[in-house]
Amino acid sequence: MPVPHIRAASSEDEDALGRLDRVTWSTLHSVQERPRQPYEPFFGERYGPGDHLVAELGGAVVGYVRLALPSALACHVHVRQIQGFVVADEARGAGVGRALLRAARDEARRRGARRLTLRVLGHNTPARKLYESEGFVVEGVLPEEFLLDGAYVDDILMGCRL
Repeated sequence: MPVPHIRAASSEDEDALGRLDRVTWSTLHSVQERPRQPYEPFFGERYGPGDHLVAELGGAVVGYVRLALPSALACHVHVRQIQGFVVADEARGAGVGRALLRAARDEARRRGARRLTLRVLGHNTPARKLYESEGFVVEGVLPEEFLLDGAYVDDILMGCRL
């Protein structure tokens, strides 16, 4: 099985990442509305290429992680937060998610972070297991925070020290 290649995103990745977002969208991992068809810009004012790491298998983009500051507060710059994490269905089980998480940890450290945090939906068991296996622990639970497909879903706050 090929090893995923992780690299910094570039503006040339916009179409591939936008397409990946659209085809992988699910209420299993997203509380936002389904990305609009046929095209909604992936990069924008809030997040640019510098906020993303991209995973490739055989030269094809198969995943990304978005690493951002959790707030604009100066007292919060020692923390980075994963604010987007996607792996293509056909690449699941190939180590792509694990490689992206490890690269995100390394990049957060490189940027001077002491902690890495994320939020995951309570019903997303595969993601929660992956995060736990990579050293993230549950730091808080917001019970029934979202109503998705007619069911109330917890918002799980997880983090790890770097």
